[in-house]
Amino acid sequence: MNEKRLESYFAQASKHMQLIEEAKEVIHLPIVNYEQLPNLEKFAINALIFRFSKLQDLIGSKIFRAFLEFNKFDTEDKSFLILLKEIEKEGIVDIDTWDEFRKIRNNIAHEYPGEEEEALEAIELLIKKSKDLITIAQKIMDRYYEAR
Repeated sequence: MNEKRLESYFAQASKHMQLIEEAKEVIHLPIVNYEQLPNLEKFAINALIFRFSKLQDLIGSKIFRAFLEFNKFDTEDKSFLILLKEIEKEGIVDIDTWDEFRKIRNNIAHEYPGEEEEALEAIELLIKKSKDLITIAQKIMDRYYEAR
């Protein structure tokens, strides 16, 4: 495992985390009517959705595997579920929480006409859960740098 690669992933994650936090500063809850929001707030919501998705994807597709490799866990030919179970054993995130992130991301990614209320609820949930996703990324980074 190349530690520089893992650190590169951490740099990407840190950028996503920073932009998530900056977007949240612009968004005012509760969101009553998306169409009536100022453009800046709409842009912030869209940025938050994008960065949440990017951070979740980065953590799930790259950081988990690289972190486990750093900890001498053989990840070759292992399914994501096996990796996630090992991450759960490490006390980083439980499978149910990760599944909840996946569901939030899927709900927010699909827009259906006439379902604005559900979309606004999904956005508010994403805002609340973004803190948990950032905590997971930070926990992995802290463990890595403590072990080095």
